[in-house]
Amino acid sequence: MSSRVRSVRVGLAGKDRSYPVRIGAGTLDDAGDAIAQATKATRAVIVSVPPVARRYAPRLERSLRAAGIRTHRIVVPDGDASKNLAQVSKLYDAMLEFGADRSTAVVALGGGVVGDLAGFVAASYLRGVPFVQVPTTVLAMVDSSVGGKTGVNVPQGKNLVGAFHQPRLVWADVDVLGTLPARQRAAGMVEAIKHGAILDRALFERFERDLERALDLDPTVLVSLLTRSVAIKAEVVSQDEREAGIRTLLNFGHTLAHAVEKLSGYQKVLHGEAVGMGMVYAARHSEALDLAPAGTAERIEGIVGRLGIETELPSFPRRAYLSALRVDKKRTEAHIRFVVLRRIGAADTVPLTPAEVYPPRPGSKKRRVRR
Repeated sequence: MSSRVRSVRVGLAGKDRSYPVRIGAGTLDDAGDAIAQATKATRAVIVSVPPVARRYAPRLERSLRAAGIRTHRIVVPDGDASKNLAQVSKLYDAMLEFGADRSTAVVALGGGVVGDLAGFVAASYLRGVPFVQVPTTVLAMVDSSVGGKTGVNVPQGKNLVGAFHQPRLVWADVDVLGTLPARQRAAGMVEAIKHGAILDRALFERFERDLERALDLDPTVLVSLLTRSVAIKAEVVSQDEREAGIRTLLNFGHTLAHAVEKLSGYQKVLHGEAVGMGMVYAARHSEALDLAPAGTAERIEGIVGRLGIETELPSFPRRAYLSALRVDKKRTEAHIRFVVLRRIGAADTVPLTPAEVYPPRPGSKKRRVRR
C-alpha cells in the first residue's frame, strides 16, 4: 500500500457503527482485505456503471476474491436518472438471483449516483446488509460516500425517498481520478471547497492557494486537501447523524442546486456544478440579508469561477424555481432552513419561505440574483 494513505474515523454512537474512511494513492488493489475485515462478508455484490466497471471492477473483484469473498457484478445505467425505484427493483431481483443473504456486502464502485442507489438497496434488502463505498469521483470521495445518506429520486423531487445506512468502510484511491473527465473533477471539488466555506476558513484558503494543483491531481496536495475535507464532514456526522442540527449546514448551496437539477431534468448540469451556482447565490443572499460581510460572495464566486463552473443560475422562470423550492426536503411547514454564511468558515441557517429564498429583484421580475 502507498505511504500516501490517510485515515479519518467517522465516530457514531452504538456498537460497531463507527467506520474508517481511507484516502490514498494507488490503493485500489488492497481494498479486498480491508472490506473482508470491515464486513466479515462471504459474498459481495459490486454495483457500478459501465465506464467504471470496465476500468476498475476487475481489479476490485480480484482483490475481493483473494480475500476469500465470492463476487457478483451488477452494472446499472450511468447518470442521475438511474436513481429511481424501478432501478432499485431490478437490483433486488439481481441480488435474489445471486442468492445474496445477510452475509453479503453491497459494494458501491462509482460516484454519488451509484453510492446513493446501492446504499438504499443495502439499507432495505433483508432490512439491511453490510455496505461499502469505493468512490471513484471527487464528489463521492468527499461528500456522498461519507455520512450514510442513501436515496433515490421521484418525479416530485431529488432524494425524496431514502434511508440512513452507514457504510462499514469507505475506500478512496485518488489514482482512479486520472480517468475522470476534467469537468467532473472540477464539479466534485465544489463539495470539498464547501466544507471550508462553512466550517474551516484555513481549508478554504488552502483551496484558494492550491486549487490548480488539486485539479491536476498532484497526489500530495490532493490527498491532504480531501482528507481534511472528509474530516470536517466526519466531525459533523459524528455530532449529528440524522441532520437534526449542525449537519444541516452541509446543505450550503443545495437549496437552489436541487431546484436547478430538477428543472434541468437531472441532465446537462452536474450536481457539483449546480451546488457551485447555489453556493454563489447563497453567499450573495447572505450579504443581501446583512448576515455576511461585503466581499464574502466575491470570494465564493471567484473560486467557483476558477473551476470553470457557471456562477449564474439558469434562466428558468421564477415561478418554476418557487415550485421546485416548495418540495425541498429541508422544509419545515412553510419555511426552508436556508444555509447562509456569516463569513468564510462560519455558516448558519435562517428560516425563509420559498419567496424569501428566491425574491424578485426590485423593479424587475426577470432578474433573479442580486448582483
